[in-house]
Amino acid sequence: MERIFKGRAGRIAAYLTLGFILTAVSLPAYARDAVFTGEDYDIKLSYNDTAFPGDAVFVRMRFLQANKRSKVTKEQLSSTTATLELYSGDKMLDKSSFYILGDGTNKNTLTMLTGIPLSSWWKDDGRYSLKVSYNLYGTTSMEFTLPFGIKNKEFVSETIPLDESNTSIKTDTSPRRMAQIERLNGILGTVNAKSVYQTSPFAPPTAATRRTSFFADRRVYTYTNGKSSTSLHYGIDYGVPTGSPVTSCAAGKVVLAEDRISTGLSVVIEHLPGLYSLYYHMSEMKVKEGESVKAGDLIGLSGATGLATGPHLHWEMRLNMSAVSPDFFTGDFTFESNN
Repeated sequence: MERIFKGRAGRIAAYLTLGFILTAVSLPAYARDAVFTGEDYDIKLSYNDTAFPGDAVFVRMRFLQANKRSKVTKEQLSSTTATLELYSGDKMLDKSSFYILGDGTNKNTLTMLTGIPLSSWWKDDGRYSLKVSYNLYGTTSMEFTLPFGIKNKEFVSETIPLDESNTSIKTDTSPRRMAQIERLNGILGTVNAKSVYQTSPFAPPTAATRRTSFFADRRVYTYTNGKSSTSLHYGIDYGVPTGSPVTSCAAGKVVLAEDRISTGLSVVIEHLPGLYSLYYHMSEMKVKEGESVKAGDLIGLSGATGLATGPHLHWEMRLNMSAVSPDFFTGDFTFESNN
């Protein structure tokens, strides 16, 4: 398959060759490479062309000027901006801006990355696609479309009866709890293009393997007053005893470490622009806000604080505010091995 677009001077300058042989990796399930070859620059692009609901789609794009007839300065190359858009038919579902990977820029290359979260409610309807728009050198706008698909997945449904204490927490509308929710949302909604701490695969925050709840479980909470509510479970629960070590899943910066009404002793770590990991219900915190951490650093001890029916660790990942399956990030989701 070949696709043509216009080059910097407005002429036909390059072709897109898209490989249809899928290369398996651990997670995401498939990686696809695309190569643009032109007179003035090449683009090497890697992305996962399929995903499950609740996963994400990540695109890594590298501009190369080596051995080209026309070259620009490093500053001009770094002024390139790009946006990724996800479509269902003609309807745009979501979009995200690319950010520059700090070690991917020199006088001849520019490496960019971005990701879009996928709702756990979406189904395979065969109509999804991705559009990459970029403003080359900050002066010339171009775009191209990539195929993309979502595979169906079944999620667990469960009913959880709450005792009087947990009913009180779940139904709490106090100013303190509302302020905590507002603060957390403000943090998760922050996208700092310079916050690139780790692009290699993440690791689970505990050595335990027993999961008591799964990502995107459909939950019905029943209260002691006879009422109920429904919600999604945004993370993975590990059944571990109180006091078990909790470690950072990746390098990053601690942006929240506090005792919250609903989630107890909680830690939030920023890893990439708009990408955060969350750790809830701990019995003790070992880090403070503003600290830098490496993958595997001790950040707390598991417990049952906040709304919890027993000792466990809740691990959650948020991308552009949306909850994404933590398992997605334990694979080569940024395609480091492809570059």
